[in-house]
Amino acid sequence: MTVEERFERIEHVTVALAEERRKDREEYRELWRDARRGIDDLTRKIAETNDTVRRLAEESREQDRRLGERIDGFTAEFHEQDRRLGERIDSLVSAIGEFLSKQNPR
Repeated sequence: MTVEERFERIEHVTVALAEERRKDREEYRELWRDARRGIDDLTRKIAETNDTVRRLAEESREQDRRLGERIDGFTAEFHEQDRRLGERIDSLVSAIGEFLSKQNPR
């Protein structure tokens, strides 16, 4: 093999290596773009999930507040009914006591 043939072969190998590197760079760029798109999609989905969680937390707090108001109202109503029932029982017991004392004079 002559020197000229060796140079041609070296040039051919060098061109092939350069082409291979160019293809590798393009492949890496595409992989990077795909990874970037995936990261962007995940970031968007995480943001949407955070928004959903925030909205559900706000709705839950509002429902808790309304439920608390209803419970407070129910508790107040319960205590009022309990007080009235106590008064009715007291008056009924007093009336029964009076009735019995009139029935059995000692």
